[in-house]
Amino acid sequence: MPTIRAAASADTETIASFNEAMATETEGKTLDPATIRAGVRGLFARPDLGFYVVAEDGGRIVGQLMITYEWSDWRNGVFWWIQSVYVRPEFRGKGIYRALHAHVRTMAKAAGGVCGFRLYVEKENAAAQETYRRLGMHETPYVLFEEP
Repeated sequence: MPTIRAAASADTETIASFNEAMATETEGKTLDPATIRAGVRGLFARPDLGFYVVAEDGGRIVGQLMITYEWSDWRNGVFWWIQSVYVRPEFRGKGIYRALHAHVRTMAKAAGGVCGFRLYVEKENAAAQETYRRLGMHETPYVLFEEP
């Protein structure tokens, strides 16, 4: 069973490299190394925006996720957005993401005021979608729009 813990700034390089791998694998995108590292450090500097959680096996980080916050006036609570999910390929299917997800559920209950979890997933990433369904998540009727 993996050990789940809050990430620390010393984990920046691993988190950034996982983010680079995820972008390449899921979207065929190459992230700018300097920008992603600044972005990871930026979240550590601004805990009011969110946090990272990592899974370790034998002292080695094997998975991660990031939580960011969204206020919902409709629910008078905060959604925790699950982002930057990555599990090393050789550890997939071994319960790493399940352990990360259970950990943040426990954290959310302890924090209070969390009204739910949200995440987005690539339309073609059937394996990830099935994982999220097995954990009790469902597809929403919303379509995501973005303006870069």
